[in-house]
Amino acid sequence: MKKKPLGDAAFNRKSNYGSSLEMTYAGALSFLRRKYTRDLEGIDVAVSGIPFDNAVTNRPGARLGPRAIRAASTQLAELGAFPFGFNPFDTLAVVDTGDCFLDPHHPETIVDSIEDHISHQLDAGVSTLCFGGDHFISYPILRAYAKKYGPVALLHFDAHSDTWEDDGTRFDHGSMFLRAKNEGLIDVDHSIQVGLRTFNDDDHGFKILTSPWVHREGIAKTIAAIKERIGNEKVYLTFDIDCLDPAYAPGTGTPVCGGLSTAQALEIVRSLGSLDFVGMDVVEVSPSYDVSEITAIAAATIAHDYLCLLAMKKGAKVKSIGEL
Repeated sequence: MKKKPLGDAAFNRKSNYGSSLEMTYAGALSFLRRKYTRDLEGIDVAVSGIPFDNAVTNRPGARLGPRAIRAASTQLAELGAFPFGFNPFDTLAVVDTGDCFLDPHHPETIVDSIEDHISHQLDAGVSTLCFGGDHFISYPILRAYAKKYGPVALLHFDAHSDTWEDDGTRFDHGSMFLRAKNEGLIDVDHSIQVGLRTFNDDDHGFKILTSPWVHREGIAKTIAAIKERIGNEKVYLTFDIDCLDPAYAPGTGTPVCGGLSTAQALEIVRSLGSLDFVGMDVVEVSPSYDVSEITAIAAATIAHDYLCLLAMKKGAKVKSIGEL
């Protein structure tokens, strides 16, 4: 009797639901061992890498972030999700579509390439989870989302505002959210930035919870402020890994002292299941500066927990263990 092949579910998986047994230290490195495919029929979430880092202002290397995040996700695919107590893939159909193809030698094509990649997925009725790449990638992603939904609320975790002066054409991971605001891609009145600890002369209408404010006021008040600001609006979540303090995320291009801990960030994200999320990205993981993969593991865990929130929306039931 012919045996069913084991391992490499990224290629061998028949169903887009459920999980399979893998060696955590081997096998094809799709995100959370999901199937590699661009067939989006019946899919809830499409995972994509966006390997672009030509817009950095300090250390490069975030183009290698998608690989690192996928590799760091293997242990998360091994067990039920903590602290949720369920397998999100019993409820949520998620595939890894690989990386968006980009031509770095023709930079004038980058924005359209990313926007077209995301628009194709949104037109198929799926939401997107993207791994950068530097933070500039959020701009063409938001262009695609605005075409489908109109201006969306932005939930932005970062050390930087990314709203410094922008001329409408520059490739700069520190100014693209001002451009997005000026182009009407963002509903600023319902948008909020969390973890900021660099100075900008103007908040441009965003509500800002600085990193010292979060440390001083605590997680519960942070969660309440986020929910109050966003309300029932459709919201796009963007998480720059440098929101975390360099002690927890050294593998990034523009580290800033005084940031959130991984525990704080995870507690906040895990408590936002009531929000109407339409998409997410995790950006600025630069593995050449990482230490023992702790930055990539943090990025993979934040993305994993976001998927758990979507699974809860589809009916996954939390099974608590111990005192949470």
